[in-house]
Amino acid sequence: MIPKIALAYSGGLDTSVALKWLQEKYDSEVVTVTLDVGQLEDFKEIEEKSRQSGGLKHYTIDGKKEFIEDYVFPSIRANGLYEGKYPLGTALARPLIAKKLVEVAEKEDCYAVAHGCTGKGNDQIRFDVTSLALNPDLKIIAPVREWNLSRDQEVEYAKKHKIPFSPKKSAYSIDQNLWGRSIESGPLEDPSFEPPEEAFEWVKPMSETPDTSGYLELEFTNGVPVSADGREMDGIELVNYVNQVVGSHGVGIVDHIEDRLVGIKSREVYEAPAAVAIIEAHRDLEKLVLTRNQLVFKGQVEPQWAWLVYSGLWIEPLRQDLEAFIDSTQTRVEGRVKLKLFKGSLRVVSRSSPYSLYDTGLATYTTSSTFDQKAAVGFSELWGLSSRVAYRVGVEKVERRES
Repeated sequence: MIPKIALAYSGGLDTSVALKWLQEKYDSEVVTVTLDVGQLEDFKEIEEKSRQSGGLKHYTIDGKKEFIEDYVFPSIRANGLYEGKYPLGTALARPLIAKKLVEVAEKEDCYAVAHGCTGKGNDQIRFDVTSLALNPDLKIIAPVREWNLSRDQEVEYAKKHKIPFSPKKSAYSIDQNLWGRSIESGPLEDPSFEPPEEAFEWVKPMSETPDTSGYLELEFTNGVPVSADGREMDGIELVNYVNQVVGSHGVGIVDHIEDRLVGIKSREVYEAPAAVAIIEAHRDLEKLVLTRNQLVFKGQVEPQWAWLVYSGLWIEPLRQDLEAFIDSTQTRVEGRVKLKLFKGSLRVVSRSSPYSLYDTGLATYTTSSTFDQKAAVGFSELWGLSSRVAYRVGVEKVERRES
């Protein structure tokens, strides 16, 4: 029986070339796997490309619901932002793709799984680590990484072997799912180059945004959004709705210098209107319902959670440990947050919750205040005690030295 390899297949040049290369190099049949995480591709066309390229069998798997509920929702609870900016769109999708790839490999009795990642990026680690954790008996093959081909060489190889591929539609390399759109390469490799308007699809240029402010109200339960503008929606519908509304006001572009796993600094540009808006609203609601101590400690946990996801360690037990703490804080993250949108700006203008720790009677400066200001005298005396003693000791030491 001819051995089989399961290939994570997008239908693009990299994976189309990889399909043929795997057949030649490893004398194996190739089963291709495409996961729909909201990238809006023509999946019938991708399946046909696989068939024309010699794929033995093709799987198209709808993973949108699982992606939102099991990957995006935990990221919202964790305010998942790598280096404080990147909402982890691609990083969240990769372990799910690897999971489904392994499932198909096991079903089809494949001895290996393959992907089209390069040796420069982060995705190779995300695929490799997750796949091997789920099934350590599977061999990992990365043709682009192993063959070290440039795009020009890939095109030449594809033409030589009559591999169907579409001409590059953009000067950029695009990865897209429900939670974000990643735009890189081409002119964007120059960090001083401003991305042109045509690079974006979800975020409107300022000239096309409304001349009046818009509002978006989000309702949260257990730390995740359950309705938008008063209408209950499932996760997929809600994220799509928020992407459209927020993007229409020119909000949602992230442009920053990012530290990749392999040690390279890269210029990364993302479109993530829903992620930017939902995380901003979620963080604001947390400030209303969590204590200062909870907020401070959670603020230390969040960067570590984001780092684990970014660095391909979705299966790391520490992520689950951190999420156990995070989830325990989210039971009271319930309520409504209203965002104001105008010409590329976004800000929270109101929030409310049945678990609000904000007490108007304590906070007000009017005569209705219930706060006894006289109690602050003793508090102030004790609060600064150690600082005053330390300062006095320092002054006296200086005085003795000078005398």
